[in-house]
Amino acid sequence: MTRISTDVCVIGAGSGGLSLAAGAVQMGARVVLIEGAAMGGDCLNHGCVPSKALLAAGAAAEARRRGGMGLRPEVPAVDFAAAKDHVDAVIAAIAPHDSQERFEGLGVTVIRAMARFTSPREVEAGGHLIRARRFVIATGARPVLPPIDGIARVPVLTNETIFALRAPPEHLLILGGGPIGMEMAQAHRRLGCKVTVIEAAQLLSREDPEAALVVTDALAAEGVMLRQGQAVVRLRPLPEGVEAVLADGEVITASHLLAATGRKPMLEGLGLDAAGVAHTAQGVTVGAGLRSTTNRRVYALGDAAGGAQFTHLAGAHAGVVIRQILLGLPAKAPQRVPRVTYTDPELAQAGLTEAEARAAHGAALTVLRQPFAGNDRARTEGRTAGFLKLMVVKGRPVGATLVGPGAGEAIAFWQLALTGRVKLSTIAGMILPYPTRAEIGKRAAGAYFSARLFDNPAVRRVVRLVQRLLP
Repeated sequence: MTRISTDVCVIGAGSGGLSLAAGAVQMGARVVLIEGAAMGGDCLNHGCVPSKALLAAGAAAEARRRGGMGLRPEVPAVDFAAAKDHVDAVIAAIAPHDSQERFEGLGVTVIRAMARFTSPREVEAGGHLIRARRFVIATGARPVLPPIDGIARVPVLTNETIFALRAPPEHLLILGGGPIGMEMAQAHRRLGCKVTVIEAAQLLSREDPEAALVVTDALAAEGVMLRQGQAVVRLRPLPEGVEAVLADGEVITASHLLAATGRKPMLEGLGLDAAGVAHTAQGVTVGAGLRSTTNRRVYALGDAAGGAQFTHLAGAHAGVVIRQILLGLPAKAPQRVPRVTYTDPELAQAGLTEAEARAAHGAALTVLRQPFAGNDRARTEGRTAGFLKLMVVKGRPVGATLVGPGAGEAIAFWQLALTGRVKLSTIAGMILPYPTRAEIGKRAAGAYFSARLFDNPAVRRVVRLVQRLLP
């Protein structure tokens, strides 16, 4: 067995692990990176990249189907296999950036094998025994199948397998009405598949209910069949697919079944007990700085650290860990992370939702709402569904909910405003190009001050006085 001594050993070559490895080696540290599956992790191979590429293919089909503004609607001739070729091509174009060759070129020692701790300070992988000053667990997460009677007897797709389909599902039954389920529902429906989504609780339950309704109404209008508040109690295999029985007795048959009911950190087989690393089913037990509470040489980031499961959060975690293990500086993981559901319309959230803000701030909260129906750019495009909802406390935004076309791009401004504690007066006073959808933010900020200016007796008295005094 080959022995390797290093400064940093990163376990997992997904978004967070790659960001940390690249940053650390370029700052002068010796780095070993271990990956037992595909470089790039879930995001590149089974998650963010393929799902958004498939959504883009569906959007192209929907544009032809919708027509309008002088163009006749037409039924698109969908080539499902070609749509999957597009997905594969996008992955292939991004893959070199995450490749073993690139990281070895940076100076990282890359080991393609499964890792297992043998002691609090050593890891074995692929015939190598790695001794490191610091270990970083960045193993990501994998799908969890719901405990439904009969699920072990039926073929179940997950995000790790659905993108391999080359023929369109005749009827795709999706368990789970969260972001993954809703995105896959719309993409497949637009590509010609019959789709049913079943959610035991509420569709997009984490999101602002009013904003979620805009999305669910849009999917329903496109023909996605939605069931919420009804759990599947039994599954049975059929020669042509699968049968699902709901709690209310409804029976749904489908050709394919997709489980989009959550994910859990991949910690099995890591030997965390041998390393003295405390952990639960939710992830490694870490402090505010992502350091293990029981082994100070070990950190965890991204999905492995528990909490929100976002690629961009894993990347942010990498910076938090780098500041500590390379520069010796204190750092804490961010608490408020923006998120986007990439349906059409998109639903984006930065900071607190209305419900969260009311619970945190009570009567001090002001909620401002601006619909896209009053936005001139939205009118020119014929895409007026959606709105901005802005949560304000003492003249500063504490949260923004945005639902509409391009909401995922537009939420960047509000995340910056929240991070920089920008005053609403600054937003109201900025000059924006006309016409743009971004104007609804300026209009919302202006509305906050309008009541204080236009319906204020004191302001009226000052104006009358000034008018008498001016020459």
